[in-house]
Amino acid sequence: MNHNFNFKGGEKLSKISASWLVSYLYYLHIDKNHLNWEKDGYTKNSVNSRKSLTNNTKEFHLFWVNEVLNMNDNKLTNGSKLKLTSIDVKNMARDLLSFYSKTNL
Repeated sequence: MNHNFNFKGGEKLSKISASWLVSYLYYLHIDKNHLNWEKDGYTKNSVNSRKSLTNNTKEFHLFWVNEVLNMNDNKLTNGSKLKLTSIDVKNMARDLLSFYSKTNL
């Protein structure tokens, strides 16, 4: 089931997936050993498509990561192939927000 998030850029985030975005950004900015975003069940085409869309939506990243903290825990990782809990995703989002605040994004 695909749905658009009801906030700025939500239709784009829906194509990426909020939990996948946080996982990928966490890999990029915090921990290069975190590879959940590319493993287990995602095709190469799906990963490449999500990476491309992520790279083309940088102006939304800080806003989206902040929105993740307000998302329903049950829906955040429902259907996700990341093998992460909503608590994991929200903790990574908090780490990303701390990173962004230090880099003045």
